[in-house]
Amino acid sequence: MSRITRCAVLLGVALTLGAIWSPPTRAQHGYTRAEVENGARLYQASCATCHGASGDQVRGVALFSGRFRAATTDDELVRIIINGIPNTAMPPNRYSNEEAGMIVAYLRGLAAGDTVTATAGDAARGRTVFEGKGKCATCHHPAARMAPTLADVGTIRRPLDIEQAILEPSAELHADFRFVRVVRRDGATTRGRLLNQSTFSIQILDTQERLRAFDRSQVAELEFEKTSPMPAYRGVLGTQELADVVAYLTTLRGQP
Repeated sequence: MSRITRCAVLLGVALTLGAIWSPPTRAQHGYTRAEVENGARLYQASCATCHGASGDQVRGVALFSGRFRAATTDDELVRIIINGIPNTAMPPNRYSNEEAGMIVAYLRGLAAGDTVTATAGDAARGRTVFEGKGKCATCHHPAARMAPTLADVGTIRRPLDIEQAILEPSAELHADFRFVRVVRRDGATTRGRLLNQSTFSIQILDTQERLRAFDRSQVAELEFEKTSPMPAYRGVLGTQELADVVAYLTTLRGQP
């Protein structure tokens, strides 16, 4: 069972939101609409796998009821999500405080009658979009040299990070895939992925994936590009397609 799946199941067990005798507790913090909506996306990308879109798929658990047995404040809920519960099967999770708070915001919002929803993604459809309409596999294939392969992206990146990378790829540039522009003293210009540089030389893969080496003494300018060569998909993929692609990418966890 994957870490995310365990998190989804055990979060419900730890919080035990189906306790009828426990009165609904009020939210400790005020939340913005953006935080609630981001929490909805996090929930759908992980917890909904076991708990379902309505939060009641696990027997005896009702995540959206507002009733908490193991926690009475939002901060306690955040700590449970991140740290787990010692001496129980509830493990710690790699969410930031901000992300865990967004999940709590979503749960609180629904308990208070908010109608916010997040589009649930389908991994099978997401793979179709990834390989088809999105043309993502053109660059992100197993033998890729100009872009990350994404073979284990579901392990190293959170759903919100993946979504942002799809919508705004230039917001955070991958350190190992920085593109540069090399201008030689004779005026010739070459673009490509920087592989290595030293006091004496610069090596890049040009846009044709050819290895190019330049003597520093012949280079007039080395400029790091500030935008990603990956196109932004905001407005290109619909809401459902984006959710599907994120769902697919979160399943990519490398070799077992």
